[in-house]
Amino acid sequence: MREQSQDGNRRLSGNQTADQQPDATSQRLTDLLRPVVQNHGLYLEGVDVSLAGTHRTVAVVVDLPEDQTGGVGLDLISDVSRSLAEALDHDPIDNGPPYNLEVSSPGVSRPLTEPRHWRRNLNRMVRVRTTDSRDVVGRVMKVEDDAVVILPELPVKKGVKPKQGEQLSLAFADVRKATVEVEFAHPEDNHSTGITPAAEEA
Repeated sequence: MREQSQDGNRRLSGNQTADQQPDATSQRLTDLLRPVVQNHGLYLEGVDVSLAGTHRTVAVVVDLPEDQTGGVGLDLISDVSRSLAEALDHDPIDNGPPYNLEVSSPGVSRPLTEPRHWRRNLNRMVRVRTTDSRDVVGRVMKVEDDAVVILPELPVKKGVKPKQGEQLSLAFADVRKATVEVEFAHPEDNHSTGITPAAEEA
């Protein structure tokens, strides 16, 4: 039986649980749910299972393919949420306590940790901290197999228009941390990062 929680998350209840360890469950559910997500033209970013007493939360993060721009809309989040819930309802291995299903898409605050993250953010402004403690702010111009090409913005006085430096190539191995800088001129910064909308009670 499905219930609708107050925050709009889909709550699954009944005889549903799988493996004893959250990490093992996450990996198994990743394999189970990836085809469901792909059927909606999306990429499965990750599945995380957390335990709280006798309940579990299954958090599923989906994203657009790396060759697409923008974000995952709420309608698509809702559609894939229903498909994921149906797949979990019919999981032949799961036979224990209830859990909550949360489906979301990454926000611009997501760290850029994989080449596909960088490709999804071509032409976006990023802030990079390198392994030798340099701070680089610039626009992603090109993503290669093992490096990213950035057009940096040079530091200027407040109120002065930013100046651009020479393009530089940063190996992924030299990047300690990288995040997208919010630009108000980019409407995709406003795409959904929240939890799946309220679902119909079944």
